[in-house]
Amino acid sequence: MATLGIIGSGNIGSAVARLAVAAGMNVVIANSRGPETLTDLVAELGPLAQAGTVEDAAKLGDAVVLSIPLSAVSGLPDGLLDGKIVLDTSNYYPSRDGRIAELDESTVTTSELVQSLLPGVQYVKAFNNILAHHIPLLARPSGSADRSALPVASDNPAAKAEAAALIDALGYDVVDAGTLADSWRFEPDSSGYTRLYLADAGTPDDQLMTSVPGTTPKAKVESALKSASRVNVAERVF
Repeated sequence: MATLGIIGSGNIGSAVARLAVAAGMNVVIANSRGPETLTDLVAELGPLAQAGTVEDAAKLGDAVVLSIPLSAVSGLPDGLLDGKIVLDTSNYYPSRDGRIAELDESTVTTSELVQSLLPGVQYVKAFNNILAHHIPLLARPSGSADRSALPVASDNPAAKAEAAALIDALGYDVVDAGTLADSWRFEPDSSGYTRLYLADAGTPDDQLMTSVPGTTPKAKVESALKSASRVNVAERVF
């Protein structure tokens, strides 16, 4: 039975953990505060889940979902994830992460920056463009007519294929969004980001956290990625 390591127990990490146990996978979930802070979450997830240290999640996971603030990536232990397939959910939020010159100047994408900080991993960008509460609501078994899709980007074709198989098992079709240099197409404020999954695209910003999702098939995601214009990251404040 496959084991998914999850580093980060926030909204996205917890949502993916719920999908994983529903799909019959073992889960080892960790955060920066220690396993003892995860008792309630693990009890909710059930017998397939266990809390561990960051090192446990990295070691025991056949693949690892990395869902921590961008500013925390550089603080991970050296070599922690070397050789692992890593699905990174990072986004750049200046109000949280501080200003990062390379991103503000668009000399790299967020994904390229994280890959440079984790040079030994088989890196894939995924699960960063959908609101956390939509993740369990839109998941469907393979072949379902109302299945939604998620984009993935990577410079490693084999890792991208492995990530796509994992995401399929978790309940989503997958759209190949290209290389990490192309991943801006589904970063914040782009046409491939969050609002794509709303039942009502005109939902006010202050209602997004309680918004109703709508089925978002592969063709809709592909169209959004194709039509995306690159956002001026230096103008972003959230």
